[in-house]
Amino acid sequence: MTIGAHVEQSRCVDEALARGFATAQIFLGNPQSYKGPALDYPGGPAQLKADAAASGIGIYVHAPYLINVATTNNKIRIPSRQLLAKHARAAAEVGALGLIVHGGHVGADEDASIGFDNWRKAIAGLESEVPILIENTAGGENAVARHFDAVARLWDAVASASDSVEVGFCLDTCHLHASGADLVGAAERLRAITGRIDLVHLNDSRDAAGSGADRHESLGRGLCDPEGLVDVVLTADAPVMLETPGDADAHRADALWLLSRLG
Repeated sequence: MTIGAHVEQSRCVDEALARGFATAQIFLGNPQSYKGPALDYPGGPAQLKADAAASGIGIYVHAPYLINVATTNNKIRIPSRQLLAKHARAAAEVGALGLIVHGGHVGADEDASIGFDNWRKAIAGLESEVPILIENTAGGENAVARHFDAVARLWDAVASASDSVEVGFCLDTCHLHASGADLVGAAERLRAITGRIDLVHLNDSRDAAGSGADRHESLGRGLCDPEGLVDVVLTADAPVMLETPGDADAHRADALWLLSRLG
């Protein structure tokens, strides 16, 4: 098992080393903007790729939150597909191990099947040298990756798309908790659906189960079932990425919390 944390991109290798972690997750630009990727790392993408390789640090890239390739709204879906393609290219330039993207949603009164098919079209039309890791989401009743049944329909859709792009799954524990799912056994159920879990976003939650709220908390200090958090890690058998608040000391404390319970 490897542990990493989401860190600021301009010092991501040093930040991972300061935590004693083997991986780091970064944004390539503003996560709340449709502007293209922007890397603020000394020496640019090639230098980040070289520094990460020399330090033994694996880099993951998280796509902007605004991306929603499932929507029926052309003014959102088309820019989302374009932005996803741009970030896939930028992620490849830094040697990323994967590009994480939220599943998105359709309107509350719309046919969810359209959203699943829009994902099929997005994957079929995408070129990417890095795996696209679709992440389960916290809220939205018509979200395409919030509940287990929706993830199953989504996976059927993307499986029918072109096989030239590798599609994987990122499991977020805060999002599962927010969706109302029981964390114990969740990783097993999701692997049965997707066939794989590529990354775990290990986060506690400030809010009650089923709230739909995506507010992360340090491990053991929130409302997620501690046994459930550990069960996800053990069952998923995938790299763990912390998206918990705080600095290097806080992330090291999160890692110690987890490791002390893994035995």
